Amino acid sequence: MSDNDRIDTDTAPPPVGAYPHARKVGDLLFLSGIGPRQAGSSEIPGVTLDSDGRILEYDIEAQCHSVFRNVRAVLDASGSSWDKLVDVTVFLTNIERDFATYNRIYGEYFADNQPCRTTVEISRLPTPIAIELKCIATL
Repeated sequence: MSDNDRIDTDTAPPPVGAYPHARKVGDLLFLSGIGPRQAGSSEIPGVTLDSDGRILEYDIEAQCHSVFRNVRAVLDASGSSWDKLVDVTVFLTNIERDFATYNRIYGEYFADNQPCRTTVEISRLPTPIAIELKCIATL
């Protein structure tokens, strides 16, 4: 694999570590975990933090729309597209509270293309977000 296979874009929020937004391998595109932070800032839609940076409240609907926009931005920058997604792993920090809302919004975005999907609850993510997606697409 060469650095030419690495995809980074300013249209999605920067990674929070030493990794690219995506990597091309053959006819496949592997996206790193993508959350709802806004590109060009550290702002997280729908999140209210306390003075120590802990989540006081959040709007899962706002975060869902934002994370889907970010995934689309990386796909577009990579020469792929939304309809070429084949596998999506979704990480939620509160599946009991958020699954119904997330599942409804997911259904709106994936009405035509329906990739394989896994949804899991995790205790936290590395930034104060409630959802992150890890995706595989074709080119």
